[in-house]
Amino acid sequence: MNSERRSVSYVNTLSQTDWDLITAIIPEGAHVLDLGCGDCSLLGALVARKKVRGRGVDIDGARLMGGMALGLPVYQGDLDEGLADFADNAYDYVILNQTLQVVKHPQVVLREMMRIGRYGIVGFPNFGHWSLRTGIFFGGRAPKSPALPFEWYNTPNIRVLTIKDFRAFCREERLKIESEHYLILNKWRRRLPARMAANLMAHIGLFVVARQ
Repeated sequence: MNSERRSVSYVNTLSQTDWDLITAIIPEGAHVLDLGCGDCSLLGALVARKKVRGRGVDIDGARLMGGMALGLPVYQGDLDEGLADFADNAYDYVILNQTLQVVKHPQVVLREMMRIGRYGIVGFPNFGHWSLRTGIFFGGRAPKSPALPFEWYNTPNIRVLTIKDFRAFCREERLKIESEHYLILNKWRRRLPARMAANLMAHIGLFVVARQ
């Protein structure tokens, strides 16, 4: 991956999922660890389509049965407690997709994933999206969006972060952002400068990061 220049890509519909982006990013045959993998559907797709050597980690043992049924190596563990059983630089890519906003100790989780992997892929719903801002301002209620369809009483999200927040975190942690990718519904997105538009227009942000 070219570390000299950051690339930015925009996707104009949520029908092209973050899975599509991740599959396009990861090279064939890579060694991959998927944190918060659930039933290992993403990991199974990567194994089938990109021939990766993969392993999944999730706190829910019942969901991991899906990975076991696919013949994938899985590990039941709590990401908030760290990943001491995994060696430094053991993986080419470590995926943390749609999980960052639900963990109790995101800084611990992110530091551990970057210890384990050469590259990290981090995807999360963007709480800076314009519809969420206007929803709470004009509606006076907890806002929702296509990427955040939950009510306040049943949402799994305990962390609220924006694309700008994650960029700031990477600067503080001395992580290099290799590429940025966004899922956006608005057709006129390409007419706006990428870095200005992303925090306002993107429903989901997906970053590829590496240690400096």
